[in-house]
Amino acid sequence: MSNTILHKAGERGHADHGWLNSYHTFSFGGYYNPQNMNFGALRVLNDDTVSGGRGFGDHPHDNMEIISIPLNGDLEHEDSMGNKAVIRKGDIQAMSAGTGIYHSEKNAHENELVKFLQIWIYPNQKNVQPRYDQLTLNLNDRHNRLQQILSPNPNDEGVWIYQNAWFHIAKFDKGVTADYTLKGDANNGVYAFVLSGDMSVNGQQLNARDGFGIWNVESISITADTDAEVLLMEVPMTF
Repeated sequence: MSNTILHKAGERGHADHGWLNSYHTFSFGGYYNPQNMNFGALRVLNDDTVSGGRGFGDHPHDNMEIISIPLNGDLEHEDSMGNKAVIRKGDIQAMSAGTGIYHSEKNAHENELVKFLQIWIYPNQKNVQPRYDQLTLNLNDRHNRLQQILSPNPNDEGVWIYQNAWFHIAKFDKGVTADYTLKGDANNGVYAFVLSGDMSVNGQQLNARDGFGIWNVESISITADTDAEVLLMEVPMTF
């Protein structure tokens, strides 16, 4: 028997700092709900919009896998490992904070917004040497199919992290259906986050920015009720 949890877009935590407009699927910052701390190893799913020229100053992390996925605009990154880069729509960035890093993220432009997803995953190894990974993806590879963008394997498609996790993005035309078979063991679940449009996951109707977690399943079925884009995050439910 499968288990599910539904997070509607309008029920997320929200913080408007002027320069930063952020929606929190899970408890974060000033939004705290003890019943909504994480989905398995998925600890943070923040939907952030940053004003022109503004951003997050230098701040520390340790023992967390941190993934950034730009949706619009350009995000400028700098860290204590000596990396300096700009990530754009179609890119994915992953950092293993391990023993500890400092980094900053800011909007690379003065006159436009940048929108991106900030995702934190609990690692399966602690105190590793910090590392940085960035990749430009082929957007055509997600049209009406699931494009793998993250895995636990350095030699597999997408970036990799220290966790038994797989991420996929798909951009479906209306009426397209697809099945996703879990890649991990029976301990894994899938969290679907709808980026745009309307779709159904295992019969659950979802709208833009809704989140839907499902576990104790071997596969899930997706139907695009309109043109729609979705991020699937497969993660361990216990870790």
